[in-house]
Amino acid sequence: MDSVHTDGSAVSPPSTGRVLFFLVLTTFFWGGSFLFTKIGVREVPPPFFVLLRFSLASVVMGLLCLPRLGRLNRQTILRGTIVGLALGITNLTFVVGVQGTSISRAGVINNLFVLFIPLIARIAWKDRIGGINTTGIGLASLGIALLAGGGGEGFNRGDMISTLCAFFIAIHIITVSRVLKDEDVWLVSFVQFCVVALMAAVITLVVPTPPFSLGLTSLATIIYCAILPTVVCFTLQNRYQRYVTPTQAGLIYTLDPVWSLLAGFAVLGERLTMREWSGCGLIFLAVLIPLGIRFAIERRLVSRYLHRGLPG
Repeated sequence: MDSVHTDGSAVSPPSTGRVLFFLVLTTFFWGGSFLFTKIGVREVPPPFFVLLRFSLASVVMGLLCLPRLGRLNRQTILRGTIVGLALGITNLTFVVGVQGTSISRAGVINNLFVLFIPLIARIAWKDRIGGINTTGIGLASLGIALLAGGGGEGFNRGDMISTLCAFFIAIHIITVSRVLKDEDVWLVSFVQFCVVALMAAVITLVVPTPPFSLGLTSLATIIYCAILPTVVCFTLQNRYQRYVTPTQAGLIYTLDPVWSLLAGFAVLGERLTMREWSGCGLIFLAVLIPLGIRFAIERRLVSRYLHRGLPG
């Protein structure tokens, strides 16, 4: 279906190549957040890093939303706050997890959110998990077991918190789908960013923060994470994801850990043992196989529908 301008004129949807390019670019920026966060939290405590990142993102998003602020109402604030709480826990666990493990491992582990979603739906709403997801969960469990026995520390604290982060990513995605209806996505995101900044501020005030200095390097990482993976990726995702199915989007987003693996190898000099590579590979397959099967089913259904629609 074509998009429509505010004056009622129709706008043709972008080409498939353009959609894929910008969604892949989004995964590139998201993958870069692992590298820049890892570098940033070497100087800045994780809660303060989140505070600065989302405070800057809130200011930028607020400026972009200036023409819309008059439409900000109690319902949008309430629903944005609910989703923002989930986003805040996600980002706080993300920075602590990245601080405690390699970005190579964190990137792969974070992708487990794809498997946590059906598990949470099963527990909360008695939804059927299905054989495809069960296979993925089994492969992921084996992959984590291999990670637990690989490397110098095995499955360390950072890996555990990264797994917890994947769980909260799933919670955030489910919350968005269950809570948000027809709200202005720009205003909701503005509220979300403000809520995350407020959560980080409270933690910073409550938990003792060790002395630190904000140098040019850490400042650059905060600016990158606030602008590109947060504001820009939000814009690209909401602009282009509607032109692909959720399964297609999921397949594209599996590129996230690929970029984090490459960044860890090329920039930070991270090296994985064969056992760790095997564990990461199994986790990657655990996510990719269910998505690939769903994509094949979608294509078959679309092909059958189009075939039936052709004149005999």
